[in-house]
Amino acid sequence: MCTGKCSRCIAFTLYPLVLISIICNIVLFFPDGDVKYAADGNITEEVKYMGGLIGGGLMVLLPALYIHLTGTKGCCGNRCGMFLSIAFAAVGVLGGLYSLIVAALGLQNGPYCKVVGLTWMTPFKNNDQYLTEDTLWGLCLEPENIVSFNTGLFATLLATSCLEVILCGIQMVNGLFGCLCGTCINKEPL
Repeated sequence: MCTGKCSRCIAFTLYPLVLISIICNIVLFFPDGDVKYAADGNITEEVKYMGGLIGGGLMVLLPALYIHLTGTKGCCGNRCGMFLSIAFAAVGVLGGLYSLIVAALGLQNGPYCKVVGLTWMTPFKNNDQYLTEDTLWGLCLEPENIVSFNTGLFATLLATSCLEVILCGIQMVNGLFGCLCGTCINKEPL
């Protein structure tokens, strides 16, 4: 496969992952579909880090656009373009890793919620078994179903950021091949 076609394929795969990351991060700001929790500051701390919006979103979108432009003609334009795609893909790897770390912390610490006694806290912060024992989820009284809400969205962010890191890593290798070995040239019959 030509390195340009591979770049284009990677970019087209990154676009939906970027969209999913951004949407998941925005939705995390509105537990139970209500804006009052974000307005009052009663949302999970890891949501405020915006790993899906900044890391898995913008920091991967810019490299995806450049990687797409690198392979627009079906074959890469030049070696310099492939070299620059390595640098852009490295930015994508960093963004994906940031999103991955924030999502992993969000899953590890659990949600910020109102518990018995009507205090807001992170009740599962020191309990790494809450993910497997759904009977503990009843500790969170408000927002309703916050544990499953956070778990589902942070797990989705974790999966998409893993894929983004892998794809940007593949583009780094692809860019290296395109830079060292040259680009493929379509030969027209005489």
